[in-house]
Amino acid sequence: MAVRPIIRFPNPLLNTAAAMVSRFDEDLRRLADDLLDTMRAAPGIGITAPHIGILQRVTVIEFDRHAEARVFINPEIVWYSSETARHSEGSVSMPGISEEVERPDRVRVRYQAMSGEVREEEADGLMAVCLQHEIDQLRGIFWLQRLSRLKRERAVKRFEKSTREYR
Repeated sequence: MAVRPIIRFPNPLLNTAAAMVSRFDEDLRRLADDLLDTMRAAPGIGITAPHIGILQRVTVIEFDRHAEARVFINPEIVWYSSETARHSEGSVSMPGISEEVERPDRVRVRYQAMSGEVREEEADGLMAVCLQHEIDQLRGIFWLQRLSRLKRERAVKRFEKSTREYR
């Protein structure tokens, strides 16, 4: 298990769709463990393999370190509610920047467990938001693309300013 470097916005890998995982082996388990360590160090509550430059459809979500982290392999949304909700979102690839995003309030997701077993579950609230956000990332849709042009431009300017000040 290791903390891996996180690629930063505007790296083009963040807008590249990830490939389906077909091998459920020790390498996949190590990747999931490294994603968890990297996400905790960031810190964050969700991360995908593309965030560390690996274009595979793997995401890890953890809200509470006292509860078990969730690993979703090849996740896809198979249903979403017509009701929507607004939540603050950001990215480990764009630390310090967040903005409200409107998304469906509930989703049903089909994914594979670490064993390769296909599972399906419904989620609402923060889990629904995180799943949609991370699945977007796996599809090559960076969260900024869910914002209006004005909000997107302001978020990018804030991020650029924060990175200049950090140097």
